[in-house]
Amino acid sequence: MAGHTHGELDAACERLGLPVLAREEGATKRKRFERCFAALPDDGLPAVAERILGLEDRPLDAKTRNVIQDGLWAGQQVPEISVRIRREIASALEPRLQDLIEQGDRFWMLLDRFWVLDTDLSFLLNDGRGLRAQIDQHVFRNPGDWTVVELFERLGALKADHPRFARFLSTLVSADVVPDVRLQWRLIEILNPPLQDAGAELRETGVAEGYPVFTMVSTRARRSRPPRALIFATLSKPDIRIGDVLDLDIEILGSRNDVLFYDRPIDGDGLLWRDLHCWWKDTRRITDDAQAKKSLYRRLKACLPARLVEGKKERYPAQENLFDLYYDLHAQDMPGLPALLPEAWVHWDPKSIGARGDAAMTHHRMDFLLLLPGGHRVVLEVDGVQHYSSADAANGWRDAKADRQEYARTVRGDRDLKLSGYEVFRFGTVELDHRDAARELLQGFFAALFREFKVVPQ
Repeated sequence: MAGHTHGELDAACERLGLPVLAREEGATKRKRFERCFAALPDDGLPAVAERILGLEDRPLDAKTRNVIQDGLWAGQQVPEISVRIRREIASALEPRLQDLIEQGDRFWMLLDRFWVLDTDLSFLLNDGRGLRAQIDQHVFRNPGDWTVVELFERLGALKADHPRFARFLSTLVSADVVPDVRLQWRLIEILNPPLQDAGAELRETGVAEGYPVFTMVSTRARRSRPPRALIFATLSKPDIRIGDVLDLDIEILGSRNDVLFYDRPIDGDGLLWRDLHCWWKDTRRITDDAQAKKSLYRRLKACLPARLVEGKKERYPAQENLFDLYYDLHAQDMPGLPALLPEAWVHWDPKSIGARGDAAMTHHRMDFLLLLPGGHRVVLEVDGVQHYSSADAANGWRDAKADRQEYARTVRGDRDLKLSGYEVFRFGTVELDHRDAARELLQGFFAALFREFKVVPQ
């Protein structure tokens, strides 16, 4: 503001996303700017704050930047890491401090991005040197003078707001700081044990320029909140109405055969086939167990995606093989194993993606869902050509061409699922198109999956 004339203030306000108000006679530039700011609706404040943080020609000092960031991040849900756990994290990093020091400017970039190194007088020594000079002497030039715990304490990391600390750790293991995949994973291996005591972990949630991207996520969120409702095996987009907003009473309109809605409690064992079987028998009033099993299986399979081939409806072999082989491979133990649910909905929006615009949810339903013991939600996705290319499905995707935008939408949905606490496993259709090859692959995959998540028949 100080560097602008009244004539330039309009453009400055527009740049920040502030309302542009006419100049009042005798008003100073400061007063006029304050009026523009006061006229901004409350819900517009975050966007303006983001623009201020992004001003490259007028960068903020670190202290002001941190105050704005803490305000922006205050409402974000991140795991809460206590001071004790933070000290344990710092101690765990001690053997790897030299690896970080060797990153040179990259490590300095990390410290500068999150902490105040130059203007906080509380860190001045008797000889007048600030925190940056102290770190240079006691961490970089004389390794061993300071422990990582002392470095964290001097930076303010031990008592920083939870969102800042979470971002700090996620950036510490990023390729921006550590452009070495092996070192990234070594850091993850030593950071996650103390984090797990706080119900958190640094989880791989994407890939950027060939390097894994890690985000701190809660490992307890899904276990502490079992699913309240489950909509799956849909033959069309659900027609949903909330009958009672206070109780989140969901009503499925239209034919109950088009949409399956499981609304019974799901406990810590997950959703087993026997639970689904009993629900199906009760809701469909079927008395014969064998008949109920066959009709449920047929109904689940009926929702698998299909195409028209010479006027006849034909299912895509990859999805059909995954569905059939899961139940075939585990037929003997199936009553006590998790049910494989096709076409399960994770998002639902009454508006179309075109109408919703940039705020649209990109991944509405999952190919297959398993609700495992301990609250784990496992998503199995079968990636056909439509996940990474553009063409007309009516011609069997024969004219498919690589489409970066389509692929970006796919990986964005993948990231969103992982950040929401889902475990996502993807298959290419070429892996599952042939039944015999798919059987061998899936037998090994499900055995490994069940070992990892401690799934045993009940």
